[in-house]
Amino acid sequence: MAGEWLAYGELGLAVAGFAPFALHRWSCGRWMKQQLVCPEEMSGLDMTILLPVWNEGLIIENKLSNLAKQDFKSKLLLIDSASTDDTLSKAKSWLEDFPDAFDSYRIIEMPQRLGKTSAVITALDALSDEDGIIVMTDADATMMPGALSRINQWFSNPQIGAVGGTPIRNGELGSEENHRDLYTLLRVGESSHDSTPFLEGSLLAWRAGSVIATDLYAKANADDAQISTAIRLKGLRSIQDPELTFTDQMPLTAKEQRRQKVRRAQGLVRLLSRKRKFWFSKRQGRFSKILRRNAWMHLLSPLAITGAAMLAIFRNIAYLPDSNLMFSLTLMEFYCLTSWVLTRSNKSFFGIKIAGTIMCGLESLLVAIMLAGRGKSLHMWDQHKDVRDALSKR
Repeated sequence: MAGEWLAYGELGLAVAGFAPFALHRWSCGRWMKQQLVCPEEMSGLDMTILLPVWNEGLIIENKLSNLAKQDFKSKLLLIDSASTDDTLSKAKSWLEDFPDAFDSYRIIEMPQRLGKTSAVITALDALSDEDGIIVMTDADATMMPGALSRINQWFSNPQIGAVGGTPIRNGELGSEENHRDLYTLLRVGESSHDSTPFLEGSLLAWRAGSVIATDLYAKANADDAQISTAIRLKGLRSIQDPELTFTDQMPLTAKEQRRQKVRRAQGLVRLLSRKRKFWFSKRQGRFSKILRRNAWMHLLSPLAITGAAMLAIFRNIAYLPDSNLMFSLTLMEFYCLTSWVLTRSNKSFFGIKIAGTIMCGLESLLVAIMLAGRGKSLHMWDQHKDVRDALSKR
């Protein structure tokens, strides 16, 4: 009898942990039928490119060249977080060699490296008097041709406050590709329904003045999600455009890719926790439901599944399956464990891909929550020389 009570507890926690993924996946698939349509006319607004950098010497010239080849001429604000390599000298030399690449440019040199969010906060202060559109992009992101013009078109719709690009990752391993596909589906579905709280900082544009420096928390990463959420909470929409793409390079090992996911997960967990008063806000309408669902998936689900796993371990040690319920649970446990192990090892196959992707995502979220609980912040971003080498050769 005690074994069955443990089984009921495990089943309840498992349902609580997995239900929001199934529910939100179904909802976003339905919402995507309300397709996002980019306006055909230009907004008439000027554009300023915000480029935060740190030790980008291997790729900074390629990045500036990519920006200069865009079909919309803009201003440039490059903010350097105390690089210790030749990033600044190469950037200055390139800008001197190609003086017509941008309408104008400014370089801010931070005296100390404090993390990307702090750099963005400094840049927002410097751009406080700007009008038009601010486009933030990372040095390792290559924009598709015509990206700036497409962004400009979106802002001819007065309801649009922020637009994010959709990533095409080079070097994705099997589980990361599945994770990206699912992540993109959810973000585009949320955008079609109302807004998404999570956009990609590698290519993110917003109306100047719609977000200010005090909207960002410096010691948390996910500055992009902080920006998109702040803009939506002020009444404008934040959307991910599936046709606005950029390419970047993933870390080359599974270990580093998981580390990158944990860092991102911690930023999202902190953001959702800080915005908890909006989870049930009637004033935010549909967006409160989107926030509530994401809070469930990012905060509650990892804890629920961890609780279910602990009950499963104890039950299987203490009791043999002696009922249909316990036998069925044992099969489900085996399926989940197999999905997680194979997906984590990049050996997933049809039938376990979605489950394995969710399990690996929950693992990253749990690690992020535990690190945050211990007071360890991952807001400082690290460079990977192998990634920069790969990008510099493209």
